[in-house]
Amino acid sequence: MKIHIETTRFILRDLEMTDAPGIFDLDSDPDVHEYLGKKPIQTIKEAEETILFIRNQYKENGIGRWAIIDKSTRDFIGWAGIKYEQTLRKGISYYDLGYRLRKKYWGKGIASETAKEAVKYGFEQLGVQEIFAAADIANIGSNKVLIKTGLSLIETFDLDGIPHNWYTIHKQTWDIHKNTAHP
Repeated sequence: MKIHIETTRFILRDLEMTDAPGIFDLDSDPDVHEYLGKKPIQTIKEAEETILFIRNQYKENGIGRWAIIDKSTRDFIGWAGIKYEQTLRKGISYYDLGYRLRKKYWGKGIASETAKEAVKYGFEQLGVQEIFAAADIANIGSNKVLIKTGLSLIETFDLDGIPHNWYTIHKQTWDIHKNTAHP
């Protein structure tokens, strides 16, 4: 297991096959998938395939989403992190910020905290110069997290007939504001 970030409350580490029950709990929840195409997974095998897919991103791109683990309980909370994206926006390759939490952890500041750490890692450890993110315009919580993390809305685009907000943050902007970002 490779730990990438450790905060006061959380460990962000590579996803492992032992995370399959947590991934299943996360991705089989219809509420979690409300703004993700409404296609929750149905089996633990699908959870295992998700983990294998992400672990392959570690090998191919040197980065991918990480498990969020509660330090005090060791519970699997969800995932957060940067991935190299080549398919969401046709003709654009970019570093994408994302997060997904089990419903019982919503509203506790976890997405914002871990997203900020992922952005910091992208700029300071990976040497990325710009990070992007997309959110369904109806997903108020996710849009708030992206703004709180320091990203700026640059446009709205259509994804499978659904309007999505498109955000970015440049390293130079982050460098200026990293010590004054919104709590």
